[in-house]
Amino acid sequence: MAKQKIVLAYSGGLDTSVILTWLKESFDAEIITFTADIGQKDELDGLEEKALRTGASKAYIDDLRDEFARDFIYPMFQAGALYEGQYLLGTSIARPLIAKRMVEIARAEGATAIAHGATGKGNDQVRFELTAAALAPELDVIAPWRIEEFREQFPGRAEMIAYAEKHGIPVTATASKPYSTDRNLLHISFESGMLEDPWFDPSADSNRDMYVLSRAPEEAPDEAEYIELEFEQGNCVAVNGKRLNPLEAMETLNELGGKHGIGRVDMVENRFVGMKSRGVYETPGGTILFTAHRKMESLTMDREVMHLRDSLISKYASLVYNGFWFAPERHAIQALVTESQKNVTGTVRLKLYKGNIMGAGVKSPVSLYNPDIATMEADPSKAYNQGDATGFIRLNALRLRVASGVAQNANK
Repeated sequence: MAKQKIVLAYSGGLDTSVILTWLKESFDAEIITFTADIGQKDELDGLEEKALRTGASKAYIDDLRDEFARDFIYPMFQAGALYEGQYLLGTSIARPLIAKRMVEIARAEGATAIAHGATGKGNDQVRFELTAAALAPELDVIAPWRIEEFREQFPGRAEMIAYAEKHGIPVTATASKPYSTDRNLLHISFESGMLEDPWFDPSADSNRDMYVLSRAPEEAPDEAEYIELEFEQGNCVAVNGKRLNPLEAMETLNELGGKHGIGRVDMVENRFVGMKSRGVYETPGGTILFTAHRKMESLTMDREVMHLRDSLISKYASLVYNGFWFAPERHAIQALVTESQKNVTGTVRLKLYKGNIMGAGVKSPVSLYNPDIATMEADPSKAYNQGDATGFIRLNALRLRVASGVAQNANK
């Protein structure tokens, strides 16, 4: 009989390299690795060869950057998603894309299971497995870190390194690791190690080497830089007059944001599984895009449509963070978001300076801002009669007057 096939999400690091061999031995299975190119840059160098040398029967490395930018990052930014007021969801939004492609490979290869190296304490396990449940419920999911035998065999990194050496697994890890990282087109995250102390200051001069995508604001240029972003129906389609697809726009904005020290976030967040965790993020291009998009909406989006969409931001962000990208409620909210963006077209000018983004102008052929109506001077259009505000205020004050009268009578 043919061996069972398992598709493993593979990064080439210590954990997934050890898991590859462990799965092969423990399940007597054929292991097919999958690595998504979603903007990790040189982290992908040599991964296919490493996977095959470690024992994979086949190694997929697929360039998903265009799809990531177009079908995941851009729709999420149209929704204005921001988790707990700070996190632009860089890791969260990548996981459903990775899992989606794993499912496709599993079906094409006739695999019966997919596997991942996410720990039992993190969010990623949920994101991978909820995606698999939504797209391919027939597939089994193997999560070694939730298997007691695996945890007993590898209580720490020292045991994993020893296992790798014993089995000739090509890894470059050491027993000491100050923090872990996760990089893609949208951001890079840092967590664990020294960062588990929330009093630790990653912005201190002594820790500047940790950052990858951005300069320290103190080292950014002393002269501000103006940039212009053009939007069509809520999507950025050009930067500084140059027409760009979503991937090109993200790469361009990352370079600009990194140059000026933009997009650094240090936060303690609430994981879906229950505990709080501390994360440090660099999201230079995403921070620029998020700011510009909001400014474009301010000029072009109807007030009630904006307020309705905004009322769903927290829910939408939680759905992304918690792994429900392919859930029906996220699709339903996305349909509303898409409708809300039909008028979000125009140009935003921003000023970048030492970690800051300042608005420097916004214009649109479908602007809802009318200076004749908004002016404090005489309104030539006569569209607004200030005297009408008397009745408007009186009607809105009615319930307050009634409540006040009731309260006064109760206190007599």
